Amino acid sequence: MNQTFTVTGMTCGHCEAAIKRALARLDPAAQVQIDRSQNRVDVTGSQQPREALAAAIREEGYEVNP
Repeated sequence: MNQTFTVTGMTCGHCEAAIKRALARLDPAAQVQIDRSQNRVDVTGSQQPREALAAAIREEGYEVNP
């Protein structure tokens, strides 16, 4: 399953790494691609509900827009 999130507040590679780690803890099989310039986080292969993935990103301090 593919899910795309608009995430604001990502400014550097550390931000990307924090989001990838948070999503990996929730679903180690998920593949995460991040495009900071577009404020975009793409999650592929996750069986987790959308809201659970968004919550993991929010817990790292980033805003997830619908």
